[in-house]
Amino acid sequence: MTLAQRAFERLQAWPDLSAGPASCGTGRALHSVRVEIVHFHSGRDVDLHLTLRAIQRFQYDFGGSSAIRLVPGSRWVTVHLDCDTDVDLLLSLVSIALKAHQSRPPTDLPSGCNFHRVTVLPRSAAGEA
Repeated sequence: MTLAQRAFERLQAWPDLSAGPASCGTGRALHSVRVEIVHFHSGRDVDLHLTLRAIQRFQYDFGGSSAIRLVPGSRWVTVHLDCDTDVDLLLSLVSIALKAHQSRPPTDLPSGCNFHRVTVLPRSAAGEA
């Protein structure tokens, strides 16, 4: 079982989330009543839908993580799952996303997810130049 599959199974058990196809056409998604929250694109790459306010609030913390990739102007954060700690990080961020979207107007539609907009290098290769 891949890390993404493990994360998907854990999140699918949450009462506020339900599964379906990702709106981008690739992979599976989990969504709340209001909005898609997370897209599982591969065994390691996941796009998480946050609000701009949440991204701004955690931007500096995201910059310190080798698991997080930001795309300027996107409301989606790419999480690369390399270990169990990354899965725990994803679950924490999904909880933040659910809370952030509770007060967001439902007519404020998100931009497309980051699939094909982010290249994630394995951690062993990321430090080599």
